Amino acid sequence: MSSFFSKRLLEKFLKADSCHFASDVTAVSSLIGSRGQPAACVRRRFEQSGAARQPERCLRVRTMECRQTAVSFLSWGLIVGGVAYLLHQTRICALYGRYTPTSWRCCPARLGWFLQEVPSLLVPLLLLLRTEQPDPGPGRTLLLCTFMLHYFYRSVIYSFLTRGRPVPLRIVLYAAIFCSISGFLQGHSLLHCARFQDTWLTKVRLTTGFLVFLVGLTINIHSDNILRNLRKPGEYTYRIPYGGMFEFVSGANYFGEIVEWCGYAVAAWSLPAFAFAFFTICSIGPRAYHHHRDYQKRFKDYPRSRKAIVPFLL
Repeated sequence: MSSFFSKRLLEKFLKADSCHFASDVTAVSSLIGSRGQPAACVRRRFEQSGAARQPERCLRVRTMECRQTAVSFLSWGLIVGGVAYLLHQTRICALYGRYTPTSWRCCPARLGWFLQEVPSLLVPLLLLLRTEQPDPGPGRTLLLCTFMLHYFYRSVIYSFLTRGRPVPLRIVLYAAIFCSISGFLQGHSLLHCARFQDTWLTKVRLTTGFLVFLVGLTINIHSDNILRNLRKPGEYTYRIPYGGMFEFVSGANYFGEIVEWCGYAVAAWSLPAFAFAFFTICSIGPRAYHHHRDYQKRFKDYPRSRKAIVPFLL
């Protein structure tokens, strides 16, 4: 009777959810051993079954669960924050760049841009490296790499080449916090929550959004290059930019970035992506308008046909 009981208990243990029972192997082996089966034999069969390795697997699975409540909370936080930031900028532009108060402590532009932008590159990258998905679905990794591509340019290439003004320390801190949160939101939602159906509509939307993103990124990089070439190293003089989208709008670099994130939102087709694009519009759209007004005040010969951010309209 004891032998039968030992055998059935061992089989039940090995077939059970090892995520819950693997930590009890010592107690089980001791119990069965006391009923006539050597504890060493039980442990050996347990290890040979592969269940001993299950806790590590279960830990990985748990870390990959979609935190839908957190995703929704952060997404709506971006939307509400975007509206609040938009209303704030109707009164005063964000205090960095040409609007930096002289009394604020600042750090060098290259270091500041790197520190504040790099979290949006590193956080999704860490999530990607720690995620084991045998079938991630079409487009998810591509979209995440698209997001990281922008921030690789912004934190590594742009920050190394910039000739901008020193960045206020408080702006660096706030921007680093924002980039950390947005990097986690986009990375987690794409890797752990997004589900794309393998249909022609999904493929068309992904392709269209990705192409729009590339167009926006190209405009952004080209416009940054035009602005950078207006200055010599160490110079903070402002001049009228010409060429590219600057022939149509004063904030050509901002226009390019808005196009980027609109394309990204179309491709991802999710609340976090749309929330991020919306916040971007609310953040840098008013800044382009303030730049436009500043150009008009500085230069009497500033082209009157130019708009602030949207060609021919606004």
